[in-house]
Amino acid sequence: MDKSDRIDTLLPNGRGVWIPIDHGASDYPVEGLIDTEATIRSLIAAGVDVILAQKGVVSHYGHLCEGSKTNMVVHLSVSTRHAGPDASNKVLVGNADEVIARGGMGVSCQVNMGSPNEATMVERMGSVSRDAFMHGLPMFGMVYARGEHLSVMPSDTTNANAHAVRLAFELGCDAAKTTWTGDKESFQKVTSAVPIPVLVAGGPSSGNSREILSMVRMALDAGASGICMGRQVFGHPEIEAIARALVMLVHQNASVEQALEACKL
Repeated sequence: MDKSDRIDTLLPNGRGVWIPIDHGASDYPVEGLIDTEATIRSLIAAGVDVILAQKGVVSHYGHLCEGSKTNMVVHLSVSTRHAGPDASNKVLVGNADEVIARGGMGVSCQVNMGSPNEATMVERMGSVSRDAFMHGLPMFGMVYARGEHLSVMPSDTTNANAHAVRLAFELGCDAAKTTWTGDKESFQKVTSAVPIPVLVAGGPSSGNSREILSMVRMALDAGASGICMGRQVFGHPEIEAIARALVMLVHQNASVEQALEACKL
């Protein structure tokens, strides 16, 4: 399988429901990741496209995806809550050359734009992008515009989120993740800033199905190609149901009401 085939698998028809579960490496215990296997099984049953996780999780649980439409992407960045002022500095803990052997189909890397360690993280993303390219692996960029040194241009209504996805694209990422900007008009500026798929993040878990799906519906209508949501999904009281609802929105263009009713949320 070459890179284009892998991209088509992870983002069928250019759209994707991606669920990151790498949070346990940074912050544990985490609701929804205590029984990691049960959560992964629920996500697979819901038909999500990608489960994004640290390499140890992919090695241990990747076999659960066999025979399903779900695949795993290895997230190579990590920091923990115990790092004090260095907590925003995402270091690399893996390489592209180990991904296929561990059961992954792509790589992911994070940059916290505006943090004191931004330059080092940008350099790391560039290195991962090179290695992914040489190994024929799709590259996913998580670039968050949220550091204390963030310098938002006065005319930028996206709060630098358009710049974030642009950075991911220009460093060679095949898809990027960004946060919801609050309204359709500003998010359209984010999605139109790059020619690659933009997946919207979810933020802290709320458990409010209607709010989650309404935000996703607005993001999709503003040009998003899907979602990359962790805590809003694995932290939800009905993991499989909310994941199924998100699949309906992204891949079936369902309305919020249709998804809520079909998934009994």
